[in-house]
Formats: sequence, structure tokens, C-alpha cells
Amino acid sequence: MRILILEDDPWIATDLQAILESDGHEIVDSLSSLDEAYRHLDDGFDCALLDIDVIGGKSFGVAEALAERRIPFVFVSASQPSDLPQTLRQAAFVAKPFEERTLLESVDHLSLGRLPC
Repeated sequence: MRILILEDDPWIATDLQAILESDGHEIVDSLSSLDEAYRHLDDGFDCALLDIDVIGGKSFGVAEALAERRIPFVFVSASQPSDLPQTLRQAAFVAKPFEERTLLESVDHLSLGRLPC
């Protein structure tokens, strides 16, 4: 799958990229801010991994824009699922610190359409 990463911590972004690439996925971009994310919404990727707290604020608007485009996404965050707005509570969520296996299972489920976005 072609994956977009929105993560403002460069160490975590690098870890995510390495894990996903080792599983055969292609990272189309790794972004750290909301401004960057909004500029790249139409870059032709299959799914996205979104940290919630990034440079410029919370990624909820990006998530809603992805949902409107029918692009699946997973929140990968140290926040709690209960912190999500009601409209995004059904979204896939991987808690930080994450286990590699859990992250890859979430991405695999996105590719099979098993997780809501």
C-alpha cells in the first residue's frame, strides 16, 4: 500500500516508515504539520497514519478530509480514543507506544476494508 504519515516526532516517523517499508509498503511522504498535510491530501495514497497532536494543532480536520475522500486512516497517538470528537470515534486507533505487530495488523485491516475510517 502507498501510505502517508503525519507525525511531528522525527524519531517516531522514522520508526513508522522503517516498519511499514520492511512489510512491503511504500511511504509516499512523511509530514509533520497540518499545513503540509492539507497540501498533500490529493497525492494519490491508499491510507494514512495520523498522529493527533502535530505541528499546527490536532489532525481531526485532516482525518475528516480523508474520510470525505474515502481514504482510510489510522490514528497513531499517545492521546486516548475518548479524546476523539464524536464524528471520529469509529476510526481505527493504535496507542503509543505501539507494538510493531499491532501497527501492521491495523494497516493490513485497512487494506482489507475491515476497519472503519
